[in-house]
Amino acid sequence: MTPTPSSPSAGAPTAAAPVTHYENFPVASLLCPPQLRQPIAALYAFARTADDIADEGQATAAERLADLAAYRAELRSVAAGQPPGVRWAAVFGPLQAVLGSHRLPVALLQDLLDAFAQDVAMTEAGASYADRAQLLDYCRRSANPVGRLLLHLYGVQDEAAQHESDAICSALQLINFWQDLSVDLPRGRHYLTDADCAAHGVARADLAAQRRSPASDRLILDCAAWARALMLQGAPLVRRLPGRAGWELRLVVQGGLRILDKVQALGGASLLTRPRLGAADWLLMLARALRM
Repeated sequence: MTPTPSSPSAGAPTAAAPVTHYENFPVASLLCPPQLRQPIAALYAFARTADDIADEGQATAAERLADLAAYRAELRSVAAGQPPGVRWAAVFGPLQAVLGSHRLPVALLQDLLDAFAQDVAMTEAGASYADRAQLLDYCRRSANPVGRLLLHLYGVQDEAAQHESDAICSALQLINFWQDLSVDLPRGRHYLTDADCAAHGVARADLAAQRRSPASDRLILDCAAWARALMLQGAPLVRRLPGRAGWELRLVVQGGLRILDKVQALGGASLLTRPRLGAADWLLMLARALRM
């Protein structure tokens, strides 16, 4: 349930951050504008904690949904000016300060919680997405709010920039799906849509059993090409963002594209193995970012 592709370990602040969940928040990055490091860290902590509620530990689906509902209630409470409760004070104390100082749109934070709850419910039911439009609607809430919140902090509000940000964030979410097939499918998470599976003649039972075939290879490569087209659609945003923010985004975009390079080079074998970024990849990403 993550909007970004992975390479280093989860939760680790990095220099440019096209890594695990919500690492496209440029936490502690050398490129992150210094005045925005604390607000971005507060947003990251909110998203990271919600993701852990939805995805970590041994809780049942019902327990996860109940905790997400309590987390949502706490968000509403601090947004209304009430002091944070004890349970998540370390998250909602800093977040409340940022909500006040930067007038963040609370609805975007609620969208993230909607997506986490949806993921819990769909995984519990073993459900899948009917088509790409339905999957993108999930991305609209699971990934796109991250980019829109960052644009808000950067003071970039024009509609074109927001649409490009949505394209980048949705692409990052899709890239994460295609990178993590070998992890998600055994856990009952189905992000390859019913329509795409049908178009390529791939049975969902074969995917669940991770039975690779020429048809499954074509399915995965087609989905990777879709994610690449979406990323390139949003890439012009890097030239709309000022200074360090623009360079941060260049590296995020190139990180996503590099993961796609690796997915496509495997020819469909990401059904069985998870591609990762290494040191040489980071050098290549930097070179490509400089050319953008």
